[in-house]
Amino acid sequence: MSKDTGSKQTGSSQAAMPDTVLDACGLACPLPLLKAKQALFGLDGGQLLEVRATDAGSWRDMASFAAQSDHVLEAREQVDDVYYYWIRKAAGGDR
Repeated sequence: MSKDTGSKQTGSSQAAMPDTVLDACGLACPLPLLKAKQALFGLDGGQLLEVRATDAGSWRDMASFAAQSDHVLEAREQVDDVYYYWIRKAAGGDR
């Protein structure tokens, strides 16, 4: 089950320090999601990925991905034109 911090918002995140940061700024859909999936594959279970993207479609894509996987979308926020996502890799899976 994914946690959603609500609608688009600004402000500093309360997410923990990420293990890896993925800068997907400037990439168009579906690349931010595909790059996030690749980055998650390289992490160990329980590690935290921070994704930064400028594609507005990533807001929906990241939430849908987390809802359909075992990974957890711990938080997401929008600051100006940048979208931030914190995804915790599932403890036992690579989906």
